[in-house]
Amino acid sequence: MSETKRQFFGTDGIRARANVHPLTPNFVVRLGRAVAEVFLERRGTTGEWPTVVIGKDTRQSGDMLESAISAGITSRGLDVRSAGVIPTPAIALLVRESGAAFGVVISASHNPFEDNGIKFFGPDGYKLDDELELEIERRVLADEVQETSGPVGRCSVFENAAERYIASVRDSVGGDGKLFNGLSIALDSANGAAFQTSEAILHSLGATVKAFHNRPSGININDDCGCTHPGVIEQLVRETGADVGVSHDGDADRVLLCDETGSALDGDEMMALAATAMIEEGTLKDNTLVATIMSNAGLDEAVRKAGGKVVRAGVGDRYVMEVMREHGYNLGGEQSGHFIFLDHSTTGDGIVSAVQLLKFVKASGQPLSELRKRMTKLPQTQRHVRVTHKPALSELSASAVIQKVEKDLGGSGLGGSGRVLVRYSGTEALLRVLVEGRDASAIESQADEIAKAIADEIGA
Repeated sequence: MSETKRQFFGTDGIRARANVHPLTPNFVVRLGRAVAEVFLERRGTTGEWPTVVIGKDTRQSGDMLESAISAGITSRGLDVRSAGVIPTPAIALLVRESGAAFGVVISASHNPFEDNGIKFFGPDGYKLDDELELEIERRVLADEVQETSGPVGRCSVFENAAERYIASVRDSVGGDGKLFNGLSIALDSANGAAFQTSEAILHSLGATVKAFHNRPSGININDDCGCTHPGVIEQLVRETGADVGVSHDGDADRVLLCDETGSALDGDEMMALAATAMIEEGTLKDNTLVATIMSNAGLDEAVRKAGGKVVRAGVGDRYVMEVMREHGYNLGGEQSGHFIFLDHSTTGDGIVSAVQLLKFVKASGQPLSELRKRMTKLPQTQRHVRVTHKPALSELSASAVIQKVEKDLGGSGLGGSGRVLVRYSGTEALLRVLVEGRDASAIESQADEIAKAIADEIGA
């Protein structure tokens, strides 16, 4: 990771309130021009000018931001192909397959509809690294983009974009139209980008799908639905009697599964299932799973018992991916529900993850409620504190409270009896507190103590 602080880019692109700086039309036009020039310089402009692929979720501000960034990009001579409303990972796929210069996704993922965001994929289908984002920021801030009388690009529709994505996901599990025969699935699409594609994919693989929250209005994305509201899919599974529940976030790069009893699995349980199943079938490279520092210590134990190991990355699927690519690993993920099956996708993909996990469930012949027992979680609790600003944690007087709790737990590392993790969100004005230990009641009060000390000091 770069030591230079990025001003606009967070852990997953630029994210803010729509129509408020930096997500205003004027700024986004400048951003489009800057990113176009950066990629043109890297690729060169000899021969045919490359195209750019753009997709978005269902937020009503998506049209405004798509128009603005398209104006900036086309002003530098690149053509824009709009894939319309489509999951984030579909753009990564379409960029790779079409030979585009880069891809743009307009989405704020799990955030409320008032927010929006912009993130980019390079020509290889991977998210941009810190250095490239810093270069784009530097150009926008310095306003070095000069007016020219050069060529102007055009905008067109990316025909059959969704169909190409659906076919690719089907192929990731062999394309067998009977694979999920007999499987009843309750599906919550969060009124977001996957409101059509995930249902079509699961149907095409033979599942019986009962679809919910698949009528986006522009303002109901993530509104009391989706994977950030696990109670919703739990209730839907109980009401429908489904064998499993599948729930996405707004841009469908995440997934949450719910077992047949109406109890949702967290990301660590799903990673434990995937890693142990892949170890058993001999497809997990180096028998290694990449997780983040947020994952429960029980995940390490479950994978170790199966004959594998877990390595840790920083928070954010981009940093999980960096470790995976550096060492050649093919499975990684986050507790939040981002999973990367690198043999099938170059980014977190909610429906690819779902079909891979459901393939393991079907092959086992066991219900999900039984398979989740492969992992026993250490008691863990989290608090989210809304903050007014983000000073260094070492500057806070609350750091003394954090140190006290760490001492009470016997150390903050994975090898101790417990640990404390305190970090700022990369996409929201939040500070996240995680406390893990063997005494469930004790960690609840310890988390409250830390959260209160922080809220008293910098709380919004």
